[in-house]
Amino acid sequence: MVIILDKKEFAEAVQSVARFAQRTSASLPVLSGIAIIAGDDGIKLRATNLETGIDLSLAGTIKEPGVVALPAAVLREITASLSGSGPLTLEQSGSTVSVQSGTGKSTLKTLPYEDFPVLPLPESPKVSFSLPGAVLRSLISAVAGYASTSTVRPELASVLLKAEGGTLTAVATDSFRLAEKKITLSGTVPPFSLLIPAKNALDIVQSIPDTDIGVSLDDHQCVFTWKGGLVTTRLVVANYPDYAQIIPKASVAEAVLLKKDFEAALKRTAVFSDAFQKVRLSFQTADKKITLSSQNSDVGDSLESISGNISGESVELSFNHRYLGAPLSLITAESVTLSASGIGRAMIMRGTGDPSFLYLVMPMNQ
Repeated sequence: MVIILDKKEFAEAVQSVARFAQRTSASLPVLSGIAIIAGDDGIKLRATNLETGIDLSLAGTIKEPGVVALPAAVLREITASLSGSGPLTLEQSGSTVSVQSGTGKSTLKTLPYEDFPVLPLPESPKVSFSLPGAVLRSLISAVAGYASTSTVRPELASVLLKAEGGTLTAVATDSFRLAEKKITLSGTVPPFSLLIPAKNALDIVQSIPDTDIGVSLDDHQCVFTWKGGLVTTRLVVANYPDYAQIIPKASVAEAVLLKKDFEAALKRTAVFSDAFQKVRLSFQTADKKITLSSQNSDVGDSLESISGNISGESVELSFNHRYLGAPLSLITAESVTLSASGIGRAMIMRGTGDPSFLYLVMPMNQ
C-alpha cells in the first residue's frame, strides 16, 4: 500500500478514530489499532472496541491499494506532533509502514489486519431518521457526565435518548443526581427510546459533524451516518427507571440567584468542606437570602450569604459540593433557580427562564 494524504486532515482523522480503539487488548491485539484501507471505495480509517466503531473516509491519492492496521496510540502521538500543512505519504513494506512528511520519517510495525472484526451495524433497522449532529452533541454532552460509572446496573451507566411529540430528550442519572436536556425538533422524528453506554457516548458525539446525520437503530445496535463517515454503538438492553416519578411536582422553597454569585460563594465554601465534601444550603425566607456554610476541623469554617428572590418556607439542606456545582457550567442563563421540596427530598436546579435543562440533586443526611 502506498497512499498520499493531506497532513492536517490525516492528523485530525487519526485523533478522532483513535478514540474508538482499545488501549490494550491482549486477546485481540488489532483492537488497539487503526485499520487503514485503500481500495475501490477510496481511503478509509477504521477502529472498534467491539462496543463502538468508526469508519471515516479521507481524500487522498492511492498509488498502490492495500490494507494495514497500525497501533492507534503510536499513530496518534506521531500525527499530534505534525505541524503545518502539506502532503504525507504512507508506504507499506512487509510488516512495517513508513510515515513520511517533509524531512521526517517514522516506521511502524503493523498489526495483523486479518483479525480486524467487522463493524456491527443494525441488521433490520426499526427506526430511521435524520437530525443535526450539533443537536445530538448538545443533548448528550449536557447529561453524559451524570451517568453511573458502576456496571452493577447497566441502565444507570447509560444515556437515555428518546423522542416523543416532537421533543428529543436525553437523560442520565447515577441515583444521587439526574440531568435532563430537551430540544424541540423542527422536523419529524418517529417516537423511539434507546440506551447508549455512557462511557462511549461522549466519544460518539465528539466524532460526528454539526451537519445533518442519519440515525438508524434496532434493538441492539445504533448507527450514525454522514457523508464520509459513520459511528456505530451497541445499545444497552434494559428498562430505564421511570425517572419522572422522582422529579418533585411542587416545592416548599424557591430561590432565584445570580449564577455568578452562587458559583463564587460555593467555590469559597467548598474549601472548608469536610471529608464528605458536605456544604449546608439554607433558604432564609425572612431575610431574602441563601446561605452556604461548611466546617472542617482541620481547616476552619465558612459562611456565605447571597441575596436573591426567596419564597416559600425556610429550610436547610446538606449537599456534596461537587454535585451542587456540577451543572453550573451547563446553565447559560444569568440566574439560577433552586427549588427545594423538603428535608431529605430532591432539589431542582435550572437556568431561570430556561425549561430545556433540569438538574436534580439528592441531599445528604443532615
